[in-house]
Amino acid sequence: MDNWNVLAAQTSSSAIGRDDINLASKEKLTIEKLPDKVLLQIFSYLSHREICRLARVCRRWRHIAYDTKLWKNVSLRPEVSGLHVGSLESLLSLISVRFGPTLRYIELPIELITHTVLHELSGKCPNLTHMLLDFSTAMQLHDFSEMQAFPTKLRYMCICLSEVIFMEGFMRKIYNFINGLEVLHLIGTYEKCEEEEEEIYEVINVHKLKSATPNLRVINLYGINFIDDSHIDAFSSNCIQLECLAVNFCNKVTGSTLKTLIQRSKRLTCLLMNGTSLKSEFVMQADWDKCALQELDITATDLSTECLVDLLTRLQNLRFLAAGQINGFNDTVLKQWMESGNIRSVIALDLDSSDNITDDALSKFLTRHGQQFYACCLSGMPHITDQLWMSILPVLTNAKILVMGTSEKLGVNIHVDQLMDTIASSCGNLERLELRWDPDNLRFSDKSQKAIDLLRVKCLKLRCMVLSDGRYYETVKANFERADRVTVVRTTTCCRVSPYHLLSNYNDLIFN
Repeated sequence: MDNWNVLAAQTSSSAIGRDDINLASKEKLTIEKLPDKVLLQIFSYLSHREICRLARVCRRWRHIAYDTKLWKNVSLRPEVSGLHVGSLESLLSLISVRFGPTLRYIELPIELITHTVLHELSGKCPNLTHMLLDFSTAMQLHDFSEMQAFPTKLRYMCICLSEVIFMEGFMRKIYNFINGLEVLHLIGTYEKCEEEEEEIYEVINVHKLKSATPNLRVINLYGINFIDDSHIDAFSSNCIQLECLAVNFCNKVTGSTLKTLIQRSKRLTCLLMNGTSLKSEFVMQADWDKCALQELDITATDLSTECLVDLLTRLQNLRFLAAGQINGFNDTVLKQWMESGNIRSVIALDLDSSDNITDDALSKFLTRHGQQFYACCLSGMPHITDQLWMSILPVLTNAKILVMGTSEKLGVNIHVDQLMDTIASSCGNLERLELRWDPDNLRFSDKSQKAIDLLRVKCLKLRCMVLSDGRYYETVKANFERADRVTVVRTTTCCRVSPYHLLSNYNDLIFN
């Protein structure tokens, strides 16, 4: 055999040897070889329902699945987490064995809210700071007459109210334990129906509740049909730390106590009143020029043009404004607001369905101030098309949130490829984008993939893109999925983009 053949044979045999070694090592590398610490980290990315399934695999995985580090935030509402606890005995066992001192947050449905469970939580979970109690489906409360203990370190509490169950028997027992609360959510059963259809009951005594919670910073009264101005007055009289008050969809709120609220709550920086029944004369009486308010939502109220001008020209530190669906918001309001100079600090603007603002006024307004906006929402206006957006997008260089389009069918087409190109080249910091145009109005070509690629590559911070379900949605979704960004593209039926993400108290305002 000549030298070349010998060399070739040696090389071949050494290659076979290496392949055998690599194959043998690969056969040994299984998930079973991973240390417990690594498996625990992997499990931490899974939902509790998935963790419970993994606990059935083997004894080792069961031991890891029951590690208390995986059970810091727990929802026991089946419709939210998929977890269903069959009996109170099972829950009491979970509290003592699996939850323990590491538990920080828990959600309980009505059937699990008993004095025994709450007593066990107070004793076995000393670091519990966040709690949600869901009474919304209750037809009858458990007996709390023997309740002597309740978690005492709560900083956040959310109570989902029932329309017909009076809460005073329960609330009376917990008043002494909740004076450390900083964030309170009371969630009603808001529905768009006529008030005359059924009798309204005041199922929780707000005037007593405010006396037990003097340290509240954030109050969210959402969609409660009995909340009125007297309840706002009650909270403002006792909660001197109040920073954020939200009364969205409380349609009995008229604003008659706004003047008192502003005078008392010197730290109030956020006021959310979407869908309330504000009266212009009450709003104009408040001392807006003397308050520290920075974030305001007056969406879907019936304020007059005069009131809006008076309000916006007196609010000197405003950084967030949601004022959509108001007939009185027109070109005059925009012009006088600009002339007052009070728009200089605004970073988020939502003018959804403001049909009385012309595209020319909006164009001038955004050309002048668009560079300062982190959020710009101009949806629900048929006269605002892709042509206006493409002219102002080069100015919106700092935009993180954009909402555009209307679900109404238009007489013109939206050239979405050009729009995507403009967004990609102008808005590199974009995080959330929603296009609400009807799929039939979207026009795109066979070269759409190039425009979508450009958007995906240029806007690396984009975490949510919402489109109406249709051919273009499927095209964009497939493009992002090929790039392993499977959670970005969603439909308008299951997701909405909102500028609320920019609220300073956004994390405290979140509730399930």
